[in-house]
Amino acid sequence: MKKSPRGRLMFLVIFAALMGTWGCGGSTNRGQQTSTVQAHALPVFGVAFSPDGKRLATASGDRSVKVWDLEKGEEVFILNQHKDAVWAVAFSPDGKHLASASNDEKVRIWDAEKGQLTLTLSGHTGAVRSVAFSPDGKHLASASYDQTVKVWDAAKGDEVLTLKGHTDGVSSVAYSSDNRRLATGSHDMTVRLWDGENGQEVLVLEGHKGPVCVAFSPDGNRLASASAGNDSTVKVWDLENGQEVVTLKGHAYGVEALAFGPDGQRLATAGFDKTVRLWEVEKGQEVLILKGHSDAVTSVAFSPDGKRLASASDDHSVIIWDAEKGQEVLNLKGK
Repeated sequence: MKKSPRGRLMFLVIFAALMGTWGCGGSTNRGQQTSTVQAHALPVFGVAFSPDGKRLATASGDRSVKVWDLEKGEEVFILNQHKDAVWAVAFSPDGKHLASASNDEKVRIWDAEKGQLTLTLSGHTGAVRSVAFSPDGKHLASASYDQTVKVWDAAKGDEVLTLKGHTDGVSSVAYSSDNRRLATGSHDMTVRLWDGENGQEVLVLEGHKGPVCVAFSPDGNRLASASAGNDSTVKVWDLENGQEVVTLKGHAYGVEALAFGPDGQRLATAGFDKTVRLWEVEKGQEVLILKGHSDAVTSVAFSPDGKRLASASDDHSVIIWDAEKGQEVLNLKGK
């Protein structure tokens, strides 16, 4: 039986092993991965490409963030000032800064070139599970198990807004491409949209049966949400009218992560069934299944050009795939 996300968190607390997480039809081809190589000493919970696509950041239960040179397939540096598991990472739009979110209730902002800590953001009273820079780079949003989302001045570290409305831990946050809206997903099984300027709640989307993760389409007109609960579904919503456009079914268990490709036509999803799946959004068709991870896949990210896809897993590995062919390109190996 699969452990529930809440059960997983309790497992972390009780055993201090940091060994689990949740973030967030048509013809089918199967991508193959050749071997499992450990990128971190413990499960990897987050991945993010730099804006130029040359580097990848990874976050892990081993309390570290690693930055990788993808041309060489080597670690550039390790950031290890968090005091507990690191759940998520995000590069600033200009690639100069990197944000990380941790179980230690802190958000840290780093110089992405030098690997130096520049800001520590304190204010949450629960694990911080997700971070997202605004597209203009001026703000950083953080989602926490304290049931709030905070918006920070990314340069000064000042708290700008606190978004309250969820009735359980918030595990996912995303900005629309025009900076005007924030979307959040929660263990209360809802998706909420917020005004990015004043923090007012503008829409609540319901329909999932478990914790939810979210991702905006590149044009900001649609939102995808995925459930780590028993419904194991991905829903795509039209944000003009708040209506569900399509429900994607294929994962055998809960879906932990999702990401739109830069063209908005493809969506990558990942989950407890150890697979990454690629979908054609308009048709609602599954077009690729990437198999190879030996445990739950916790995070996915497209490269800026859409040609590569990164996946992170509880099996401690990070794999870079050819997003068109579904073939493994690189398997990151930690030092």
